Amino acid sequence: MLIDLRSDTITQPTPAMREAMFNAPLGDDVLGDDPTVNALEAKAAHIFGMEAALFCASGTMTNQLAIRTHCRPGDDVICDQLSHVYLYEGGGIMANALASVSLPQGKRGKLTPDLIRDYIYSPADPHKPLSRLVVLENTVNKGGGCYYTIPEIAAIRKVCDEHGLLLHLDGARLFNALVETGDPTQAYGQLFDSISICLSKGLGCPVGSLLLGKASFIGQARRYRKLMGGGWRQAGFLAAAGIYALDHHVERLRQDHARARRIGTLFSNRPEVEEIYPIDTNIVIFRLSETLLAADYVQKLEQIGIRGITFGKHLVRFVTHLHLTDEHIDQMAGALQQLTLETTY
Repeated sequence: MLIDLRSDTITQPTPAMREAMFNAPLGDDVLGDDPTVNALEAKAAHIFGMEAALFCASGTMTNQLAIRTHCRPGDDVICDQLSHVYLYEGGGIMANALASVSLPQGKRGKLTPDLIRDYIYSPADPHKPLSRLVVLENTVNKGGGCYYTIPEIAAIRKVCDEHGLLLHLDGARLFNALVETGDPTQAYGQLFDSISICLSKGLGCPVGSLLLGKASFIGQARRYRKLMGGGWRQAGFLAAAGIYALDHHVERLRQDHARARRIGTLFSNRPEVEEIYPIDTNIVIFRLSETLLAADYVQKLEQIGIRGITFGKHLVRFVTHLHLTDEHIDQMAGALQQLTLETTY
């Protein structure tokens, strides 16, 4: 059996989620009368103490809608060098919002108040763009699933307020952070001007993300969603999956984190593994010795039934998810006994 750990996006809806999807009442979301979409948006906004929400096809769409809505052409967005919004969204900040980007280098992709201050341009300098928006990612994908705490975010919010900046959260794996920290969801609504949450990763939905914010902000984002071709009709089938996930799949994320740590222990004993990033949530990243290319190593792993992805020249990433069981990890342990240094060179 192939153990697929390429991402938590590869999950399939559970039988109970499928039942909820096919029993969902439907309408036309572009016309605003899909009751299940409306219920999902209201539920998500309530969870985070925000006024409104917008259901979209992907986290890239919700992030890019947020940036475009917050920014004007020529504004500047501050985000870490490892940010998903910069590295993995097709240059959308520049293409969609016509904004420039400033890229501090935080520790494992996390920004600090001092780093942000260093990258804020003076509005009196006509040679520079206007600093407008700070984007945080929680958890940080390229940082190995590390996360911000509420006190850390509050300190960044203070800097934003001092300089008139807006604050957006790419919360692609936000619930992974929340089950670790125990932080109240409502606190996020008080600290951020907008939040993107993904339903199709650890929460196990087939597709979909939500953008949260003030009602006026969401109204403008809805216009941009339509402009991008993002209006959809009987989307209640997908929204029902989101409602089910928020009700049933949040607390179980702890299991994914525990299994990620078990996988880390398996690979920490491998002679070809030089370093394993701290495992804070459901992402395992490890660095191979300089004599091994990640592309070759991942290919060898697949030959023994384990799928991961390259995350750099010598970096490999695994992501745990709801389809991974303890028995699968036992199977991995047995398969790794077949993997020797001679077979990986």
